[in-house]
Amino acid sequence: MTAVALRFRPIEVADEAFLTHLYATTREQELAHSGWSAEAIAEFLAQQFRLQHHYYQEHFPDGEFRVIEADTQAIGRLYLFWGETTLQLIDISLLPGYRGRGVGSALLQNLLALADARGLAVGLHVEEANPAFRLYQRLGFEVVGESGIYLEMRRPARASRKRASG
Repeated sequence: MTAVALRFRPIEVADEAFLTHLYATTREQELAHSGWSAEAIAEFLAQQFRLQHHYYQEHFPDGEFRVIEADTQAIGRLYLFWGETTLQLIDISLLPGYRGRGVGSALLQNLLALADARGLAVGLHVEEANPAFRLYQRLGFEVVGESGIYLEMRRPARASRKRASG
């Protein structure tokens, strides 16, 4: 894949329609055979997005909630919380056209480098069926717990690769 220059900006009220659509793209397959009308699915997913977003903001009041842009076009979201000992990856989502093209891998590798530079572990939750699960394993994450349908994964803190000159 050709390198994509990404920009991250704080979410704004005007981003709600995009973020709702993005969330829906992560759940559409799950509901495709529900027997519900397209309108009912859309309303359900919009409601689920609002609940999830509210939950994240309530539980991570100091979190970073960002829209990911490529060439000024919104392509995803990145929600992070920088704790004292852990960088918590609350959520990373990309539009379907950007999945499986190395964008998420590059983003994660950059985040891991930042965490390494600060001596932080990195934590996240993921469904085992999510294709990103294998990516997380390749990047050194290990399953450390379970919560319902989600696996809790953690990558231990690593020393910064920078060496003191001397």
